[in-house]
Amino acid sequence: MARVFVIGGSFAGLTGALEAKRRLGKDHEVILISKTEDFVYIPSLIWVPFGWRDVKDLSIPLKPVLDRAGVEYVHAEVTKVDPEANHVYTSAGDYDYDYLLVGSGVSTRFDLIEGLGPDKNTYSVCTPGHAEHARKGFEKLVRDPGPVVIGASQGASCMGAAYEFLFNFEYACRKAGVRDRVDITWITPEPFLAHFGIDGMAGGEQLVKVFMKKFKINYVVNSEIEEITAGAVVLKDGRRLPYKYSMIIPPFNGAGFVKESGDLGDDKGFIPTKDTYQHQKYPRIFAAGLAVQLAPPKATPVPTGVPKTGFPSDESAKVAAKNIAKLIHGDPDLHAKPMGKIPGLCVLDAGHKEVIIVSNHLLKPRQFAVMLPNPLANVAKRGLEKYFLWKTRKGKSYLL
Repeated sequence: MARVFVIGGSFAGLTGALEAKRRLGKDHEVILISKTEDFVYIPSLIWVPFGWRDVKDLSIPLKPVLDRAGVEYVHAEVTKVDPEANHVYTSAGDYDYDYLLVGSGVSTRFDLIEGLGPDKNTYSVCTPGHAEHARKGFEKLVRDPGPVVIGASQGASCMGAAYEFLFNFEYACRKAGVRDRVDITWITPEPFLAHFGIDGMAGGEQLVKVFMKKFKINYVVNSEIEEITAGAVVLKDGRRLPYKYSMIIPPFNGAGFVKESGDLGDDKGFIPTKDTYQHQKYPRIFAAGLAVQLAPPKATPVPTGVPKTGFPSDESAKVAAKNIAKLIHGDPDLHAKPMGKIPGLCVLDAGHKEVIIVSNHLLKPRQFAVMLPNPLANVAKRGLEKYFLWKTRKGKSYLL
């Protein structure tokens, strides 16, 4: 009997564990460890600050889902991996493994910029707690309106969520009747609007420029933040952008335990993998989703990261689980699916409007890419949320 140990209870970890168990069956053991007890549908956290969702609406307890699938669940935190000894150290004890799948997500780097982060001067929607904190700030702004700065810092990779928050914030201010007293500025390290860390898509920049003009949003591209004081975002070019409310997406590093684990990851804590998601040095270790090392397609004047959330996380976890099962079954012919060639599928909520983004590859070169605006409603994103939560509750990891 082989033991597969999976780290992480979000998109990559949960999908990887369920897929590994589905492919391996009763003859092999699959264990998932997560420091959180719930799966949370992170893409919808952008609605929490405006009261359009509560975190409980987006949460599913992990244990019942895993119990039904025959996956053992451990509620604990990984502190270190010994890749030479095939051993994992956790707050609930230590485990040996035959194969390890790291789907542990990322850590936020608020410390890279003075004044950045929920414990300092800006809000965030990176975690459920951050999103709930951002709601309190929005309620305060409605009572006492003023200038707002929204965006992403240099090195950030989750640009899509920042854009979604921006347009939903603008819509929420209109709904609250305070938009005329809230001057909004968007700042981004991208070299042009809708770059997204993937060198953009045809027509994307023009479409977002239309949105910015229509909603009277100021914007600064190639922005680099020097510091954030209690009342202003200070850019490295000397500009000071005053605010009463600011939400800035930070850069991400890999999970904290990776840095404690020798050469398991790079200097930022991301796992170097082959196109099969197998570790470049340790053949018994795989990684998926945000944990995977992925370089930007090309350098930009101000550094940006590559988005790996949502569909890429799900798909890479399926490939990793498939390949682990292949090796356990004695088949060394592993399936390769580079993350850059995973299709780009995303719905960007634009404040009671939406843009559906579809491409045959996440990164260029692409043979097909389109951004389809729906100016009437945001039904696709809401539908996707309901579908994914249903799929997760039922443990149907094999579905798209």
